Amino acid sequence: MLRSYFKNLYQHTMDKAYGLAREEIISALKDGGFCLDCGANQGHWYESLAPAAGLTRDQYFGIEWNKELVAIARNKGINIQQGDLNDDLPHDDEKFTCIFALSVLEHLLNGCHFLQECHRTLKKDGKLVLLTPNISTYFTACLILAGKMPSSGPHPDSEILLNTEEIFKVSSDRLISDAGSDYPVHRHLVVFSFRVLKKYLTMIGFSRVRGYGFGLYPLPNFLQPVAEKIDPYHCHQMVFIATK
Repeated sequence: MLRSYFKNLYQHTMDKAYGLAREEIISALKDGGFCLDCGANQGHWYESLAPAAGLTRDQYFGIEWNKELVAIARNKGINIQQGDLNDDLPHDDEKFTCIFALSVLEHLLNGCHFLQECHRTLKKDGKLVLLTPNISTYFTACLILAGKMPSSGPHPDSEILLNTEEIFKVSSDRLISDAGSDYPVHRHLVVFSFRVLKKYLTMIGFSRVRGYGFGLYPLPNFLQPVAEKIDPYHCHQMVFIATK
Protein backbone atom coordinates (compact mmCIF):
# COMPACT_ATOMS: atom_id res chain seq x y z
CA MET A 1 0.00 0.00 0.00
CA LEU A 2 2.78 2.45 0.92
CA ARG A 3 4.72 1.69 -2.27
CA SER A 4 1.56 2.15 -4.34
CA TYR A 5 0.95 5.54 -2.70
CA PHE A 6 4.45 6.76 -3.58
CA LYS A 7 4.23 5.39 -7.11
CA ASN A 8 1.09 7.49 -7.60
CA LEU A 9 2.88 10.56 -6.22
CA TYR A 10 5.83 9.89 -8.52
CA GLN A 11 3.69 9.60 -11.66
CA HIS A 12 1.83 12.81 -10.79
CA THR A 13 5.16 14.56 -10.16
CA MET A 14 6.69 13.44 -13.44
CA ASP A 15 3.63 14.42 -15.47
CA LYS A 16 3.77 17.98 -14.10
CA ALA A 17 7.54 18.32 -14.43
CA TYR A 18 7.60 17.09 -18.03
CA GLY A 19 4.61 19.29 -18.83
CA LEU A 20 6.42 22.44 -17.70
CA ALA A 21 9.63 21.46 -19.48
CA ARG A 22 7.70 20.90 -22.71
CA GLU A 23 6.02 24.31 -22.44
CA GLU A 24 9.38 26.01 -21.91
CA ILE A 25 10.95 24.30 -24.94
CA ILE A 26 8.03 25.28 -27.17
CA SER A 27 8.22 28.87 -25.89
CA ALA A 28 11.97 29.04 -26.56
CA LEU A 29 11.45 27.90 -30.16
CA LYS A 30 8.47 30.09 -31.00
CA ASP A 31 10.61 32.40 -33.17
CA GLY A 32 12.57 29.58 -34.81
CA GLY A 33 16.20 28.59 -34.42
CA PHE A 34 17.99 25.32 -33.84
CA CYS A 35 17.46 23.03 -30.86
CA LEU A 36 19.59 20.26 -29.38
CA ASP A 37 17.97 17.27 -27.69
CA CYS A 38 20.47 15.73 -25.26
CA GLY A 39 19.78 12.08 -24.53
CA ALA A 40 17.51 11.95 -27.57
CA ASN A 41 16.62 8.24 -27.37
CA GLN A 42 14.97 7.40 -30.70
CA GLY A 43 13.55 10.86 -31.35
CA HIS A 44 10.25 10.85 -29.46
CA TRP A 45 10.76 14.46 -28.34
CA TYR A 46 11.13 15.59 -31.93
CA GLU A 47 7.89 13.79 -32.80
CA SER A 48 6.14 15.41 -29.83
CA LEU A 49 7.47 18.94 -30.34
CA ALA A 50 7.35 19.21 -34.14
CA PRO A 51 3.62 19.94 -34.47
CA ALA A 52 3.37 22.11 -31.33
CA ALA A 53 6.49 24.21 -31.96
CA GLY A 54 6.45 24.16 -35.75
CA LEU A 55 9.80 22.38 -35.55
CA THR A 56 11.27 21.16 -38.83
CA ARG A 57 13.75 18.32 -39.29
CA ASP A 58 16.43 20.86 -40.24
CA GLN A 59 16.01 22.68 -36.92
CA TYR A 60 16.32 19.60 -34.75
CA PHE A 61 19.59 18.01 -33.61
CA GLY A 62 19.90 15.13 -31.18
CA ILE A 63 22.65 13.26 -29.35
CA GLU A 64 22.20 9.73 -27.99
CA TRP A 65 24.86 7.27 -26.83
CA ASN A 66 22.89 4.05 -27.47
CA LYS A 67 23.79 3.02 -31.01
CA GLU A 68 20.67 0.90 -31.47
CA LEU A 69 18.37 3.82 -30.59
CA VAL A 70 20.34 6.11 -32.92
CA ALA A 71 19.84 3.64 -35.77
CA ILE A 72 16.08 3.55 -35.15
CA ALA A 73 15.90 7.35 -35.17
CA ARG A 74 17.95 7.70 -38.34
CA ASN A 75 15.78 5.12 -40.09
CA LYS A 76 12.86 7.45 -39.34
CA GLY A 77 14.81 10.36 -40.85
CA ILE A 78 15.38 12.08 -37.49
CA ASN A 79 18.71 13.90 -37.10
CA ILE A 80 20.25 12.13 -34.11
CA GLN A 81 23.93 11.24 -33.87
CA GLN A 82 25.70 8.85 -31.58
CA GLY A 83 27.79 10.59 -28.93
CA ASP A 84 28.77 10.77 -25.27
CA LEU A 85 27.44 13.80 -23.40
CA ASN A 86 30.32 13.51 -20.94
CA ASP A 87 32.59 14.76 -23.75
CA ASP A 88 32.62 18.07 -25.64
CA LEU A 89 29.46 18.68 -27.65
CA PRO A 90 30.20 18.25 -31.39
CA HIS A 91 28.76 21.66 -32.30
CA ASP A 92 29.97 25.22 -32.87
CA ASP A 93 29.78 28.03 -30.34
CA GLU A 94 26.43 29.84 -30.09
CA LYS A 95 24.59 27.51 -32.48
CA PHE A 96 21.39 26.71 -30.61
CA THR A 97 18.36 28.71 -29.52
CA CYS A 98 17.33 25.95 -27.13
CA ILE A 99 19.09 22.97 -25.57
CA PHE A 100 17.16 20.52 -23.45
CA ALA A 101 18.14 17.54 -21.33
CA LEU A 102 15.19 15.84 -19.67
CA SER A 103 16.05 13.15 -17.11
CA VAL A 104 19.61 13.09 -18.46
CA LEU A 105 21.92 15.06 -16.15
CA GLU A 106 21.76 12.46 -13.36
CA HIS A 107 23.11 9.80 -15.76
CA LEU A 108 26.31 11.70 -16.59
CA LEU A 109 29.68 11.25 -14.94
CA ASN A 110 30.81 14.72 -16.06
CA GLY A 111 27.61 16.68 -15.54
CA CYS A 112 29.36 19.98 -14.77
CA HIS A 113 31.35 19.81 -18.00
CA PHE A 114 28.13 19.05 -19.90
CA LEU A 115 26.49 22.19 -18.49
CA GLN A 116 29.50 24.28 -19.51
CA GLU A 117 29.23 22.88 -23.03
CA CYS A 118 25.54 23.77 -23.12
CA HIS A 119 26.44 27.36 -22.23
CA ARG A 120 29.12 27.45 -24.95
CA THR A 121 26.83 26.20 -27.72
CA LEU A 122 23.81 28.33 -26.84
CA LYS A 123 23.15 31.63 -28.60
CA LYS A 124 22.89 34.84 -26.61
CA ASP A 125 19.46 34.77 -24.90
CA GLY A 126 19.21 31.05 -25.71
CA LYS A 127 17.59 28.73 -23.15
CA LEU A 128 18.74 25.56 -21.45
CA VAL A 129 15.88 23.42 -20.12
CA LEU A 130 16.79 20.75 -17.57
CA LEU A 131 14.68 18.18 -15.78
CA THR A 132 16.50 16.12 -13.16
CA PRO A 133 15.88 14.56 -9.73
CA ASN A 134 16.89 16.31 -6.53
CA ILE A 135 19.19 14.44 -4.12
CA SER A 136 18.27 16.75 -1.22
CA THR A 137 14.78 15.61 -0.32
CA TYR A 138 13.02 14.64 2.90
CA PHE A 139 12.06 11.42 1.13
CA THR A 140 15.73 10.59 0.46
CA ALA A 141 16.75 11.46 4.02
CA CYS A 142 14.09 9.20 5.53
CA LEU A 143 15.06 6.26 3.31
CA ILE A 144 18.74 6.69 4.19
CA LEU A 145 17.90 6.75 7.91
CA ALA A 146 15.92 3.55 7.39
CA GLY A 147 18.99 1.94 5.80
CA LYS A 148 17.50 1.81 2.31
CA MET A 149 18.81 3.07 -1.03
CA PRO A 150 16.59 5.90 -2.34
CA SER A 151 15.34 5.99 -5.90
CA SER A 152 17.12 9.33 -6.45
CA GLY A 153 20.47 7.72 -5.66
CA PRO A 154 22.68 5.47 -7.82
CA HIS A 155 20.83 2.62 -9.47
CA PRO A 156 22.95 -0.55 -9.14
CA ASP A 157 24.01 -2.80 -11.99
CA SER A 158 22.60 -5.93 -10.33
CA GLU A 159 19.18 -7.41 -11.10
CA ILE A 160 19.35 -9.38 -7.85
CA LEU A 161 19.88 -6.24 -5.78
CA LEU A 162 17.18 -4.34 -7.67
CA ASN A 163 14.63 -6.93 -6.55
CA THR A 164 15.32 -6.58 -2.82
CA GLU A 165 13.29 -4.56 -0.35
CA GLU A 166 16.37 -2.46 0.47
CA ILE A 167 15.87 -0.38 -2.68
CA PHE A 168 12.71 1.68 -2.56
CA LYS A 169 11.69 2.24 -6.19
CA VAL A 170 8.84 4.57 -7.05
CA SER A 171 9.14 4.39 -10.84
CA SER A 172 6.55 2.60 -12.95
CA ASP A 173 6.47 -1.20 -13.00
CA ARG A 174 6.39 -0.90 -16.80
CA LEU A 175 9.97 0.41 -16.72
CA ILE A 176 12.14 -2.35 -18.16
CA SER A 177 15.31 -2.83 -16.13
CA ASP A 178 18.63 -2.47 -17.96
CA ALA A 179 20.88 -3.22 -14.97
CA GLY A 180 23.18 -5.51 -16.96
CA SER A 181 23.22 -3.50 -20.18
CA ASP A 182 26.29 -1.97 -21.79
CA TYR A 183 24.14 1.14 -22.36
CA PRO A 184 22.16 1.55 -19.10
CA VAL A 185 19.50 4.23 -19.41
CA HIS A 186 18.19 4.22 -15.85
CA ARG A 187 21.37 4.20 -13.77
CA HIS A 188 22.00 7.42 -11.80
CA LEU A 189 25.58 8.56 -11.27
CA VAL A 190 25.65 12.13 -9.91
CA VAL A 191 22.45 13.72 -8.58
CA PHE A 192 22.44 17.47 -7.83
CA SER A 193 20.57 19.33 -5.12
CA PHE A 194 18.33 22.28 -6.00
CA ARG A 195 20.58 24.91 -4.43
CA VAL A 196 23.80 23.52 -5.89
CA LEU A 197 22.48 23.22 -9.44
CA LYS A 198 21.03 26.74 -9.38
CA LYS A 199 24.30 28.13 -8.01
CA TYR A 200 26.43 26.31 -10.58
CA LEU A 201 24.37 27.47 -13.55
CA THR A 202 24.87 31.06 -12.36
CA MET A 203 28.60 30.52 -11.79
CA ILE A 204 29.22 29.34 -15.36
CA GLY A 205 27.63 32.42 -16.85
CA PHE A 206 23.89 32.01 -17.31
CA SER A 207 22.31 35.44 -16.87
CA ARG A 208 18.97 34.24 -15.51
CA VAL A 209 18.16 30.95 -13.82
CA ARG A 210 14.65 29.87 -12.84
CA GLY A 211 14.11 26.71 -10.82
CA TYR A 212 10.91 24.82 -10.02
CA GLY A 213 10.36 21.87 -7.67
CA PHE A 214 7.83 19.08 -8.17
CA GLY A 215 6.73 16.49 -5.64
CA LEU A 216 7.28 17.33 -1.97
CA TYR A 217 6.85 13.83 -0.57
CA PRO A 218 5.03 12.44 1.38
CA LEU A 219 2.34 15.12 1.03
CA PRO A 220 -0.70 14.02 -1.04
CA ASN A 221 -1.19 15.28 -4.58
CA PHE A 222 -3.83 17.88 -3.72
CA LEU A 223 -1.36 19.67 -1.41
CA GLN A 224 1.55 19.55 -3.83
CA PRO A 225 1.00 22.85 -5.74
CA VAL A 226 1.19 24.94 -2.55
CA ALA A 227 4.01 22.90 -1.00
CA GLU A 228 6.11 23.08 -4.19
CA LYS A 229 5.96 26.86 -4.18
CA ILE A 230 6.81 27.14 -0.48
CA ASP A 231 9.70 24.68 -0.58
CA PRO A 232 11.03 23.80 -4.05
CA TYR A 233 14.43 22.99 -2.47
CA HIS A 234 13.36 19.57 -1.18
CA CYS A 235 11.06 18.41 -3.98
CA HIS A 236 11.72 15.11 -5.75
CA GLN A 237 12.15 16.55 -9.27
CA MET A 238 13.58 19.85 -10.50
CA VAL A 239 13.03 21.83 -13.70
CA PHE A 240 15.53 24.57 -14.43
CA ILE A 241 15.34 27.13 -17.23
CA ALA A 242 18.67 28.91 -17.64
CA THR A 243 18.99 31.84 -20.06
CA LYS A 244 22.39 32.71 -21.49
